[in-house]
Parts: sequence; structure tokens; C-alpha cells
Amino acid sequence: MAALLAAAVLSGVAACGSGDDKGKEKKADGKPTASAPKALTEAQLKAASFTDGEKVGSYTASEFTLGAPLGEAYTADPATCQPLVSLAKGATGHDPAAEVNRQVDVPDEMAGLSVAVQLRSYANGEAAAVMKALGTAGTRCAGGFTEERAIAKAKYLKVEPAKAPAFGDEAKAFRFTILDVKGKLKLYEYLTVVRSGSTTLSFRAEIIGTKDIGGVPEEVMKAQWEKFRAGSNTGA
Repeated sequence: MAALLAAAVLSGVAACGSGDDKGKEKKADGKPTASAPKALTEAQLKAASFTDGEKVGSYTASEFTLGAPLGEAYTADPATCQPLVSLAKGATGHDPAAEVNRQVDVPDEMAGLSVAVQLRSYANGEAAAVMKALGTAGTRCAGGFTEERAIAKAKYLKVEPAKAPAFGDEAKAFRFTILDVKGKLKLYEYLTVVRSGSTTLSFRAEIIGTKDIGGVPEEVMKAQWEKFRAGSNTGA
């Protein structure tokens, strides 16, 4: 993947010190190890994310009025599929140090496309572990699984790989075929997660209805990536 500059900014700042090895851990051969990337704070994530009312092409960003979507109350059966349902704190074994959630949609379209945009920062290499868990879930849960909610269940009939964007250190994308709660209609959702250093940018797109939207809108992902990269380059 491209954009190594952004990854270097996020993960390499701690390594740019006085030039000596003081404070660094040692490998078995006595040589210093690379410093682990630091987790961005909530304030830093907010500065690098969409703002309330920001225009993104034909879409508008906003804050969720009822808190973050797909929280720890959304679970998967079997549990290995959990990363495909929720990456919120408490949902998996990889808790983010900070998280910011935004919604991107067309305000006047009640049944239109909606994208949950979530920026999460991790400590101690957990961001890479999240991506590995996503890859495992995508493979093991290809034949479907059950999403359990507080008062309902949703049956995922199929999990398929989708086209991932060519930026960040790594990216994974999935297409979900889901049976509605009444068990009659097939619905389609898309999830794309991009990692840059110690931070993940998650995009989950859905629409009320049976239309296949074909993926997360590229303009939304690109706009958020560019803003995140710009924010990280200025120390946000």
C-alpha cells in the first residue's frame, strides 16, 4: 500500500530523538529495538476527522446523536466473526485507546446511503493485531454467521472480499449479504478498514433497502484519508 509518509509521521516521531539509544529497549543481540508507535489521543483523532456539517461531495458529515453505532452490545456467533460486527471498546480483545465516530449521508434522503466513519487509535501494536483479526474473520466467516443485538438477531449469509483502497499501511474490505430481521429480504453492507501506523480508519456503508450500493463511496474514504494525513502531518 502507498502513503508510507503518513505512516512514518504517525509511528516514527518517537524515534526522532537526540540520536542516542537512551530509553530504548534492547534486542537479544544488544541492539535497540524500534520505538512502538504512540496512540493518538481523542483530541488528535477529532482534529483529523470529519467535522459536524462538513461537506464531502454530495454527502454531509455529522455526529451520531445517540452515541457510537455498533457498540459492544453487538456480538457475533461464532465469536471469531466479532471484528466484522464491531471494533468498539469492549467488543473484541483489542481495545482502542481513543475513538471518534462520524456519520456521512445525504440529510434529505431518509432511506439513502449512510456511512459510519470511525477513527480508532491503539497502543502497543494493537492496530496491526486488529487487521490480522479482521483477515481471520473474513476467511473463517465467509459462509455466514449471526449478529446478535439487544433485541434482535441478523443473519449474515455471506462474507466476501471487496476492493480495498490503495492507501495506508494496509487495508481490508468486505461485502456482506445479510438477511433482514424478518428473514425475508437480502440486504447488502460494506466494511472497509484502513490502518496507518497505530490508527485505523473504518468505513461501514449501508442503505435501507435491497439495493447493492457496490462499496463504500471512494470520495468519502479519500476525503477522510486526506484529512487524517494532513492532520497527522501537522501534529493533530
